[in-house]
Amino acid sequence: MTAQRWLLGIEIGGTKLQAAIGTSEGDILYLERGEAPPSEGAQGILAWYEKAVPKLLEQTAGKAAMTGIGVGFGGPVETATGRTFVSHQVPGWEDVALKTWFEERFNMPTVVANDSNAAGWAEYCLGAGKGTRHFCYNNIGSGIGGALIIDGKLHDGQGYGAGEIGHMYVPDWTSGAPGAADKLENLCSGWSIERKLRATAPLDPDRPLYTLTGGNRENITCAILAEAARQGDTFALESIDKAAHAIGMALANVITLFHPERIAVGGGVGLMGDVLLEPVRRYAAHYVFAPYRDRYAIVPCALGESVVLAGAMLLASS
Repeated sequence: MTAQRWLLGIEIGGTKLQAAIGTSEGDILYLERGEAPPSEGAQGILAWYEKAVPKLLEQTAGKAAMTGIGVGFGGPVETATGRTFVSHQVPGWEDVALKTWFEERFNMPTVVANDSNAAGWAEYCLGAGKGTRHFCYNNIGSGIGGALIIDGKLHDGQGYGAGEIGHMYVPDWTSGAPGAADKLENLCSGWSIERKLRATAPLDPDRPLYTLTGGNRENITCAILAEAARQGDTFALESIDKAAHAIGMALANVITLFHPERIAVGGGVGLMGDVLLEPVRRYAAHYVFAPYRDRYAIVPCALGESVVLAGAMLLASS
């Protein structure tokens, strides 16, 4: 009887740390979740994995042959070497030899990919992208990223990634300067939305947002904003509409450039659901190249919290 072959999946995000053991088909069998204080930077995160991975491996001792490690990292990487360039959420990730770090400690071949590319590959193979040839993944969470699947292959540009939707420039509605523009991530990531609203949101005792936050702006989250909008809160609806306008414009540009059959939106902000996606679809249709209108779909992601892990393991097994 042939021994089962498993892989180790790693997710290094802005707010989320995960390590898992699973199969070459992306199935998760054992999982560890944690976090490191942002103040500890890259070294604090790596210290967490140095403890978490051996705990996982102990659970599988003698059960299967471990064949490799797939890492989804929250920032741009050099694919060939597995070196990180930077993280836009956590300090200390400039020019870190991440592939070498994992291989030296755990003695397994390691593949390092941008976390959005890993998640996009998982959605393409297992989730919202199944059945397409041209597919786009867009995650809107603590940061904003993307992945492009072109003719069934993950597009990696010149070997440094591609599909960096969050770093596209869109009109900046928060600025009074004529023609002001900013990166989509600076305006529409979960952290950006929450930071702005915690500083400026008017809390009217007669409105749902007041009730949901207990009258404290510091309690505003994207999930609370979405619920307030569903309850008809005018300010919440207007705030989401402004973000949807920028996201829809950015996705219209993506569609105009490479015309995917489907775009899947995920991440914590994406979990707002139709209260966000409906205006995103409306604005995308307004800005997209007219012959492409109605020839694509913008849908929610199908996979859950383990999407980066699944994609990293799929990439490591290919």
